[in-house]
Amino acid sequence: MLLIPAIDVRGGHCVRLSQGNFAAETQYAVTPQALLRRYRALGACWIHVVDLDGARDGVRLNATLVEHLAREAGVYLQVGGGVRSASAIEALLDVGVARVVIGSAAVQRPAEVATWLRTFGTERLCLAFDVRLSASSEPYVHTHGWTRNSAVSLWQALDSYPTGAIRHVLCTAIEQDGTLGGPNLALYRRTMARFPHVSWQASGGIRNATDLAALAKLGLAAAVSGRALLEEAISIKELQPFLPDASLPASTSRTARS
Repeated sequence: MLLIPAIDVRGGHCVRLSQGNFAAETQYAVTPQALLRRYRALGACWIHVVDLDGARDGVRLNATLVEHLAREAGVYLQVGGGVRSASAIEALLDVGVARVVIGSAAVQRPAEVATWLRTFGTERLCLAFDVRLSASSEPYVHTHGWTRNSAVSLWQALDSYPTGAIRHVLCTAIEQDGTLGGPNLALYRRTMARFPHVSWQASGGIRNATDLAALAKLGLAAAVSGRALLEEAISIKELQPFLPDASLPASTSRTARS
Protein backbone atom coordinates (compact mmCIF):
# COMPACT_ATOMS: atom_id res chain seq x y z
CA MET A 1 0.00 0.00 0.00
CA LEU A 2 1.22 3.45 -0.95
CA LEU A 3 1.09 6.34 1.50
CA ILE A 4 0.05 9.61 -0.16
CA PRO A 5 0.62 12.72 1.99
CA ALA A 6 -2.16 15.31 1.72
CA ILE A 7 -1.84 19.07 1.52
CA ASP A 8 -5.13 20.90 2.06
CA VAL A 9 -5.06 24.52 0.94
CA ARG A 10 -7.45 27.35 1.72
CA GLY A 11 -6.67 30.94 0.85
CA GLY A 12 -3.14 29.91 -0.07
CA HIS A 13 -2.43 28.47 3.39
CA CYS A 14 -1.97 24.91 4.65
CA VAL A 15 -4.98 24.02 6.77
CA ARG A 16 -6.77 21.04 8.23
CA LEU A 17 -10.49 20.73 8.85
CA SER A 18 -12.04 18.57 11.53
CA GLN A 19 -14.73 16.23 10.20
CA GLY A 20 -15.10 18.38 7.09
CA ASN A 21 -16.22 21.42 9.09
CA PHE A 22 -14.99 24.70 7.59
CA ALA A 23 -15.67 26.40 10.93
CA ALA A 24 -13.24 23.99 12.61
CA GLU A 25 -10.16 24.94 10.64
CA THR A 26 -6.57 24.82 11.87
CA GLN A 27 -4.06 26.88 9.90
CA TYR A 28 -0.39 25.84 9.91
CA ALA A 29 2.64 28.10 9.56
CA VAL A 30 4.37 25.92 6.96
CA THR A 31 3.82 26.89 3.32
CA PRO A 32 2.38 24.39 0.83
CA GLN A 33 5.68 24.45 -1.11
CA ALA A 34 7.75 23.74 1.99
CA LEU A 35 5.41 20.94 3.03
CA LEU A 36 5.59 19.32 -0.41
CA ARG A 37 9.39 19.41 -0.25
CA ARG A 38 9.34 17.89 3.24
CA TYR A 39 7.22 14.99 2.03
CA ARG A 40 9.34 14.54 -1.07
CA ALA A 41 12.44 14.35 1.13
CA LEU A 42 10.75 11.60 3.17
CA GLY A 43 10.38 9.54 0.00
CA ALA A 44 6.81 10.31 -1.09
CA CYS A 45 6.33 9.91 -4.84
CA TRP A 46 2.70 11.11 -4.86
CA ILE A 47 1.19 14.13 -3.09
CA HIS A 48 -2.55 14.72 -2.76
CA VAL A 49 -3.47 18.42 -2.97
CA VAL A 50 -6.97 19.71 -2.18
CA ASP A 51 -8.14 23.21 -3.07
CA LEU A 52 -10.71 23.61 -0.29
CA ASP A 53 -11.98 26.91 -1.66
CA GLY A 54 -12.69 25.18 -4.95
CA ALA A 55 -14.25 22.14 -3.27
CA ARG A 56 -16.78 24.25 -1.39
CA ASP A 57 -17.51 27.06 -3.84
CA GLY A 58 -16.58 25.63 -7.23
CA VAL A 59 -14.09 28.46 -7.85
CA ARG A 60 -10.46 27.35 -7.98
CA LEU A 61 -8.97 30.29 -6.06
CA ASN A 62 -5.71 28.42 -5.47
CA ALA A 63 -5.06 27.60 -9.14
CA THR A 64 -1.81 29.60 -9.31
CA LEU A 65 -0.49 27.92 -6.18
CA VAL A 66 -1.36 24.48 -7.56
CA GLU A 67 0.49 25.34 -10.77
CA HIS A 68 3.60 26.24 -8.77
CA LEU A 69 3.39 22.98 -6.84
CA ALA A 70 3.01 21.03 -10.08
CA ARG A 71 6.31 22.48 -11.30
CA GLU A 72 8.19 20.82 -8.44
CA ALA A 73 10.36 18.00 -9.75
CA GLY A 74 10.52 14.52 -8.25
CA VAL A 75 6.88 14.05 -7.25
CA TYR A 76 3.53 13.33 -8.88
CA LEU A 77 0.56 15.52 -7.93
CA GLN A 78 -3.00 14.27 -7.47
CA VAL A 79 -5.17 17.39 -7.29
CA GLY A 80 -8.83 18.01 -6.53
CA GLY A 81 -11.22 20.67 -5.37
CA GLY A 82 -13.71 22.46 -7.62
CA VAL A 83 -12.98 20.38 -10.71
CA ARG A 84 -16.37 20.33 -12.40
CA SER A 85 -15.65 20.58 -16.12
CA ALA A 86 -13.51 19.01 -18.82
CA SER A 87 -11.75 22.34 -19.29
CA ALA A 88 -10.74 22.38 -15.61
CA ILE A 89 -9.28 18.89 -15.98
CA GLU A 90 -7.39 19.90 -19.09
CA ALA A 91 -6.01 23.01 -17.40
CA LEU A 92 -4.62 20.98 -14.50
CA LEU A 93 -3.08 18.33 -16.72
CA ASP A 94 -1.54 21.04 -18.89
CA VAL A 95 0.38 22.54 -15.94
CA GLY A 96 1.83 19.16 -14.95
CA VAL A 97 -0.70 17.62 -12.55
CA ALA A 98 -0.45 13.84 -12.93
CA ARG A 99 -3.96 12.89 -11.77
CA VAL A 100 -7.09 15.00 -11.32
CA VAL A 101 -9.64 14.26 -8.61
CA ILE A 102 -13.35 14.58 -9.44
CA GLY A 103 -15.67 14.94 -6.46
CA SER A 104 -19.10 16.59 -6.63
CA ALA A 105 -19.50 16.07 -10.38
CA ALA A 106 -18.84 12.34 -9.97
CA VAL A 107 -22.01 12.13 -7.87
CA GLN A 108 -24.21 14.65 -9.63
CA ARG A 109 -23.28 14.07 -13.31
CA PRO A 110 -22.02 10.50 -13.69
CA ALA A 111 -22.81 10.25 -17.42
CA GLU A 112 -20.71 13.33 -18.15
CA VAL A 113 -17.91 12.17 -15.87
CA ALA A 114 -17.91 8.82 -17.67
CA THR A 115 -17.09 10.69 -20.89
CA TRP A 116 -14.20 12.43 -19.10
CA LEU A 117 -12.86 9.04 -18.04
CA ARG A 118 -12.93 7.90 -21.66
CA THR A 119 -11.40 11.14 -22.92
CA PHE A 120 -8.57 11.57 -20.41
CA GLY A 121 -8.06 7.95 -19.38
CA THR A 122 -8.70 6.13 -16.12
CA GLU A 123 -5.12 6.62 -14.91
CA ARG A 124 -5.37 10.40 -15.13
CA LEU A 125 -8.61 10.74 -13.14
CA CYS A 126 -9.62 9.71 -9.61
CA LEU A 127 -13.21 9.82 -8.40
CA ALA A 128 -13.59 11.05 -4.83
CA PHE A 129 -16.50 10.22 -2.56
CA ASP A 130 -16.74 11.82 0.89
CA VAL A 131 -19.13 9.83 3.04
CA ARG A 132 -20.96 9.94 6.35
CA LEU A 133 -22.62 6.87 7.81
CA SER A 134 -26.37 6.87 8.36
CA ALA A 135 -28.05 5.45 11.46
CA SER A 136 -28.10 2.12 9.63
CA SER A 137 -24.38 2.40 8.82
CA GLU A 138 -24.93 3.09 5.12
CA PRO A 139 -22.32 5.45 3.63
CA TYR A 140 -23.98 8.51 2.08
CA VAL A 141 -22.01 10.84 -0.15
CA HIS A 142 -21.62 14.54 0.62
CA THR A 143 -20.63 17.10 -2.00
CA HIS A 144 -19.32 20.67 -2.31
CA GLY A 145 -16.53 20.23 0.19
CA TRP A 146 -18.60 18.04 2.54
CA THR A 147 -21.25 20.76 2.96
CA ARG A 148 -24.17 19.09 1.13
CA ASN A 149 -25.73 15.68 1.65
CA SER A 150 -26.50 14.22 -1.77
CA ALA A 151 -28.90 11.51 -0.47
CA VAL A 152 -26.94 9.13 -2.71
CA SER A 153 -25.21 6.16 -1.13
CA LEU A 154 -21.64 5.29 -2.02
CA TRP A 155 -22.89 2.08 -3.61
CA GLN A 156 -25.42 3.95 -5.77
CA ALA A 157 -22.78 6.46 -6.84
CA LEU A 158 -20.41 3.71 -7.97
CA ASP A 159 -23.17 1.71 -9.64
CA SER A 160 -23.78 4.75 -11.87
CA TYR A 161 -20.63 3.78 -13.77
CA PRO A 162 -20.14 0.70 -15.98
CA THR A 163 -17.92 -2.02 -14.58
CA GLY A 164 -14.35 -1.28 -15.54
CA ALA A 165 -14.99 2.41 -16.29
CA ILE A 166 -13.31 3.52 -13.05
CA ARG A 167 -9.77 2.78 -11.93
CA HIS A 168 -8.96 5.07 -8.98
CA VAL A 169 -11.43 5.96 -6.20
CA LEU A 170 -10.68 8.00 -3.08
CA CYS A 171 -13.11 7.41 -0.21
CA THR A 172 -12.96 9.79 2.73
CA ALA A 173 -14.75 8.95 5.97
CA ILE A 174 -15.83 12.46 6.98
CA GLU A 175 -16.49 11.60 10.62
CA GLN A 176 -12.89 10.42 11.00
CA ASP A 177 -11.26 13.10 8.84
CA GLY A 178 -8.85 15.36 10.71
CA THR A 179 -9.53 13.71 14.07
CA LEU A 180 -6.56 11.34 14.50
CA GLY A 181 -9.19 8.93 15.79
CA GLY A 182 -8.33 5.96 13.57
CA PRO A 183 -9.67 5.00 10.12
CA ASN A 184 -13.02 3.37 9.51
CA LEU A 185 -11.71 -0.10 8.70
CA ALA A 186 -15.20 -1.59 8.45
CA LEU A 187 -16.12 0.90 5.73
CA TYR A 188 -13.08 0.07 3.63
CA ARG A 189 -13.57 -3.65 4.14
CA ARG A 190 -17.07 -3.25 2.66
CA THR A 191 -15.90 -1.12 -0.27
CA MET A 192 -13.21 -3.64 -1.16
CA ALA A 193 -15.70 -6.51 -1.03
CA ARG A 194 -18.33 -4.74 -3.16
CA PHE A 195 -16.00 -3.25 -5.75
CA PRO A 196 -12.82 -5.36 -5.86
CA HIS A 197 -11.88 -4.11 -9.34
CA VAL A 198 -11.34 -0.56 -8.06
CA SER A 199 -7.97 0.76 -6.91
CA TRP A 200 -9.12 2.17 -3.56
CA GLN A 201 -7.56 5.06 -1.65
CA ALA A 202 -8.59 5.49 1.99
CA SER A 203 -8.67 8.80 3.83
CA GLY A 204 -9.70 9.94 7.29
CA GLY A 205 -8.48 9.32 10.82
CA ILE A 206 -5.02 7.86 10.22
CA ARG A 207 -2.97 8.44 13.38
CA ASN A 208 -0.04 5.99 13.44
CA ALA A 209 1.82 3.16 11.73
CA THR A 210 -0.58 0.62 13.19
CA ASP A 211 -3.43 2.25 11.27
CA LEU A 212 -1.38 2.19 8.07
CA ALA A 213 -0.62 -1.50 8.56
CA ALA A 214 -4.29 -2.27 9.18
CA LEU A 215 -5.31 -0.49 5.97
CA ALA A 216 -2.56 -2.26 4.04
CA LYS A 217 -3.80 -5.61 5.32
CA LEU A 218 -7.20 -4.90 3.75
CA GLY A 219 -5.55 -4.66 0.33
CA LEU A 220 -6.09 -0.97 -0.32
CA ALA A 221 -3.99 0.58 -3.06
CA ALA A 222 -3.21 3.74 -1.10
CA ALA A 223 -3.88 5.69 2.07
CA VAL A 224 -4.09 9.49 2.08
CA SER A 225 -2.95 11.13 5.30
CA GLY A 226 -2.93 14.78 6.24
CA ARG A 227 -2.84 15.73 9.90
CA ALA A 228 -0.72 12.84 11.20
CA LEU A 229 2.04 13.67 8.73
CA LEU A 230 1.67 17.42 9.05
CA GLU A 231 2.07 17.19 12.83
CA GLU A 232 4.80 14.51 12.48
CA ALA A 233 2.89 12.02 14.62
CA ILE A 234 4.49 9.06 12.80
CA SER A 235 8.24 8.50 12.85
CA ILE A 236 10.26 8.41 9.65
CA LYS A 237 11.23 4.79 10.31
CA GLU A 238 7.56 3.79 10.64
CA LEU A 239 6.68 5.61 7.41
CA GLN A 240 9.35 3.93 5.30
CA PRO A 241 7.43 0.74 4.40
CA PHE A 242 4.70 2.89 2.82
CA LEU A 243 6.93 5.37 0.97
CA PRO A 244 8.60 3.57 -1.95
CA ASP A 245 11.40 6.10 -2.40
CA ALA A 246 12.18 6.44 1.31
CA SER A 247 15.33 4.35 1.19
CA LEU A 248 16.61 5.66 -2.15
CA PRO A 249 19.46 8.17 -2.37
CA ALA A 250 18.55 11.58 -3.77
CA SER A 251 20.30 10.85 -7.07
CA THR A 252 17.79 8.09 -7.89
CA SER A 253 14.62 9.94 -6.92
CA ARG A 254 11.97 10.74 -9.49
CA THR A 255 12.75 13.66 -11.76
CA ALA A 256 9.76 13.59 -14.07
CA ARG A 257 6.00 13.40 -13.81
CA SER A 258 3.73 10.93 -15.54
